[in-house]
Amino acid sequence: MKGIRWVAVLLVAVATSGCGYNQIQTKDEAVNKAKGNIETQLQRRNDLIPNLVETVKGVAAQETTVFNSIAASRVKLSGAIQSGDIAEMSAANTAVRGDLGRLLAIVENYPTLRSSESFRQLQDQLEGTENRISVARQDYNGAVNDFNGFTRQFPTNLTAKIFGYDKARPYFEAEPGAKE
Repeated sequence: MKGIRWVAVLLVAVATSGCGYNQIQTKDEAVNKAKGNIETQLQRRNDLIPNLVETVKGVAAQETTVFNSIAASRVKLSGAIQSGDIAEMSAANTAVRGDLGRLLAIVENYPTLRSSESFRQLQDQLEGTENRISVARQDYNGAVNDFNGFTRQFPTNLTAKIFGYDKARPYFEAEPGAKE
């Protein structure tokens, strides 16, 4: 009788050692961390925009439609960051990038603004933030790829299904027109 118990305990230990639960948790946390990094960088950019807009407003007061559009897209981005929905963040990010592009096009018409030290500093910070967002998106997509691939492998897929990790995590999609 004692021998049967030891065999049963040994079988349970062997069966659960390859289940991958701890690795699923580690990979899930890596995805969550990468998502948090994207949110942080999007928020950083969102916080820089009002300073940039105020600097440009002083010189280009007649460009109010662009300023209103930027304000609206910032609100959408803030809401998307708060919701944590990757698809919504991606769409809001695209809207903000488009509005910033229009703002920077306006700057081209005002040479004194382009030469302003404060504007150049803000523009440098914005460029750095755009690079950080790009890296954060790549890191997130890498973590999602690792998680999704791991949870689809046997026998880990069985463990993932049991604990509710069988749904693939969404990627942070490329912006429309990025392929062109």
